[in-house]
Amino acid sequence: MAEAGLLYKNQVFLLAQTFFILDNREELLLNAHKYDFDILFFDQMTDFVDAVSRADEHALFLIDLDVLYNMQADMQQQKRQTMFLSDLLQRLPAGHEYIYLQTNRQGERFVLQQRLVDSKCLAYAEKPITNENLVDKLFNIFARKQSGSSNTILYLDDQQALDTALLASHDIQVIQHTDATTLHLRVKALQPDIVLISEAKYLQTEAVARILKKNIEFDSGREIFLLQESNQSRVARQALDGGFDQILSRAEPDILTRQLVHRIQKIRTAKDLISRDRATGLLNKVGLQKRAQDWIQKAQQQGKPLAYGVIDIDKFKTINDTWGHYFGDIVIKRLSLVLSAYIGENDLLSRFGGEEFVMVFWDCDAQTGKQRMDMMREAFGRVVFQVTPEETRQFSFSGGLATFPECKSENELFLRADEQLYQAKQNGRNQICG
Repeated sequence: MAEAGLLYKNQVFLLAQTFFILDNREELLLNAHKYDFDILFFDQMTDFVDAVSRADEHALFLIDLDVLYNMQADMQQQKRQTMFLSDLLQRLPAGHEYIYLQTNRQGERFVLQQRLVDSKCLAYAEKPITNENLVDKLFNIFARKQSGSSNTILYLDDQQALDTALLASHDIQVIQHTDATTLHLRVKALQPDIVLISEAKYLQTEAVARILKKNIEFDSGREIFLLQESNQSRVARQALDGGFDQILSRAEPDILTRQLVHRIQKIRTAKDLISRDRATGLLNKVGLQKRAQDWIQKAQQQGKPLAYGVIDIDKFKTINDTWGHYFGDIVIKRLSLVLSAYIGENDLLSRFGGEEFVMVFWDCDAQTGKQRMDMMREAFGRVVFQVTPEETRQFSFSGGLATFPECKSENELFLRADEQLYQAKQNGRNQICG
């Protein structure tokens, strides 16, 4: 049997005193353990604050706001409730965000929600909420935190007008470029999310947006903004007719930067809907193929090798047929967490479909890629699944590996790795070939 410490890679710290939580403790734990995280229960504020202060960066902190009512019996007056809420928020350790559970008993719900979202709030949920649904939502937050992505703004101007530190705090990189005639080459190389062009540069080369958008390789999701200084309506109309998506007025750097941060966040959300798997938070097939093509292009430019792996859970149909599709989904989600722990900042990981996953290792040769996949395979093999109250099982996966530049395209890499996966299955499963 696997070591117990390997079962629960993440932790949820739950401050709760209500009958709802206490009466469901065992069921909550059972559901959480299936998704590879543990729940630590606290019924005293002091103990909770101390534990949060010592928790690691991956933990989640959940507060059932019914603790407000248990702190004092007379909690009927809104003024009294607000005071206790303020006290709770003030006592929470800084540097963390919290998930709140609330009910209709909290009085003026909009007022409460406003207070929460403005006070270290990662998310909130409304009770009643089933244990299964709550645990599933917590898993999604874990997955979302692990799949964070960076974005790029390409800025065409001679002078910097953005707060680069504020952008960096939101994982947004700004790259300045000064030559409008070579902007299309920079866009092709960097694949930015937003191209920001100053009015002065636009007036020098009015065809700049049209040149970008008519390129057959231009990403339709990329947006081109004009940073206008003159506020002339004629220039704005001309720019919009010429291919610009939006006009921004030059403002204080922090205000302009905040506008761009908000737009990037919407772009991220839109891209996630298209390119990410809902169940695991990983890239889906569409998202992986697009990113892999970009990685191949960068690898070619920089002379770097890539290792491309395809894995498949062994005898997954038997798992579904024996313990049901719900349990099969749990196995897939647990595997996604195991794989994510071995993925570097410049690597890619995708749930390609069903029980099949694909990974791309940056600057990685065949030998190192196979070693990394073997580490993943061994880690997954140590995970213990409780299939019934009295029975546990462990599962395995097989994998195949291909490399760039030996294979030149994403499709060629996939086909070669898939051939090696088939060979691993033929050789008896639970191994990596390549």
